[in-house]
Amino acid sequence: MIILGLDPAIRTTGYGVIEMQSSSRARILDCGVIRNHGRMPHSECVRRLAGGVRELIAAFHPDCASLESPFVGDNARTAIILGMARGAILTALAENNIAAYAYAPIVAKRAVTGLSHARKEQVALMMANEFSIAVSDIPDDATDALALALCHGQRAMQTQLDLLGTPL
Repeated sequence: MIILGLDPAIRTTGYGVIEMQSSSRARILDCGVIRNHGRMPHSECVRRLAGGVRELIAAFHPDCASLESPFVGDNARTAIILGMARGAILTALAENNIAAYAYAPIVAKRAVTGLSHARKEQVALMMANEFSIAVSDIPDDATDALALALCHGQRAMQTQLDLLGTPL
């Protein structure tokens, strides 16, 4: 099963693509970021983000996708902008009939580190260990995306695709 993990943001969306071979064995296919410059209008960022996800879909043909579940902080403007990024991603996935599942950050962190409130550095170390790559080879924004993909993969393999995460 090939899983596309995505950590949405309007300027820098992290992604990780893994192949689950069993509930305890996964292989990394790619990880990186879809980057938009700070001066770009949001409409251009959304277009580029959807295009980047479409390129990942064409390159890796994922069976499903795993995203960070939305959160609403104190800043409504930030929540709206994050919603735009998620909308672009979900549109690209839906256009390609790829099921998407959402996981809270604490769920993904607990799945890969055993700690709900693990720091980004701890998640990066675990991902590097899991996939036998150097921590420096994982872009910061891709760390959580890999954790989201692995979290979903572990659950999917354990439950044989019954009731996974929150379908989007």
